[in-house]
Amino acid sequence: MSSYEFDIHTHTIASGHGSCATITDMAKAARAAGLTMLGISDHGPATLGGGRTSYFRNLAYAQKKRLGVRMLYGAEVNILDYNGKLDLEDPILENLDYVIASMHKPTIRPGTEEENTRAYIRAMENPFVNVIGHCDDTRFPVDYFRLFKAAMENHVLLEINNSSLSPDGYRGNTKFNDLLILNLSVHFNYPVLFSSDSHGKKHVGDFTYAEEAAKLAGVPYQLILNHSAKALLGFLGEK
Repeated sequence: MSSYEFDIHTHTIASGHGSCATITDMAKAARAAGLTMLGISDHGPATLGGGRTSYFRNLAYAQKKRLGVRMLYGAEVNILDYNGKLDLEDPILENLDYVIASMHKPTIRPGTEEENTRAYIRAMENPFVNVIGHCDDTRFPVDYFRLFKAAMENHVLLEINNSSLSPDGYRGNTKFNDLLILNLSVHFNYPVLFSSDSHGKKHVGDFTYAEEAAKLAGVPYQLILNHSAKALLGFLGEK
């Protein structure tokens, strides 16, 4: 049985690429991985083939439990400019269980360290954003100290993205950036989130590389939120 209770950065066929899995397929994979809670966070509409606005609006009516797994329904929205504009409007975001905000090529051109940092921080200031996705991406350099301080101020989590750290990852060698985030977590005693970023069933609940990095940084058990679904729900409820 996994010591981790949830994974909330996962993608179904609604993301338009890399997966033909349905939500039920993902719930089956989560149960097989020993998870008690699963979050579905399909790509926003600015991603080629991503979910339409109507898809995210209708998630409010989706089943809250599947195959014994508690379900959360969110979105991985695209940050569209350096002022943190998102590709879903607030009336849609406020009815989701959580929101991950990320920068993707070609939706946004990688900017300078100052531009990228500002884009993330402005996105965090949106009251419905809970997580910043794969901000370890070497193509989008940032000031990690400023980013982490802003995450704390806005009650937002920075994720340690297992897909980024994988030898098959396409965001460059992100290990140094992830270790910076993890060391800041220890320094400020503020939690981080492990994410599989699984496109389809294969990697749901797989945090192998994230776990290795956290051990290297000496991150204590309680600062990795994935050990407790209750802790995550409490965190989300506080924003």
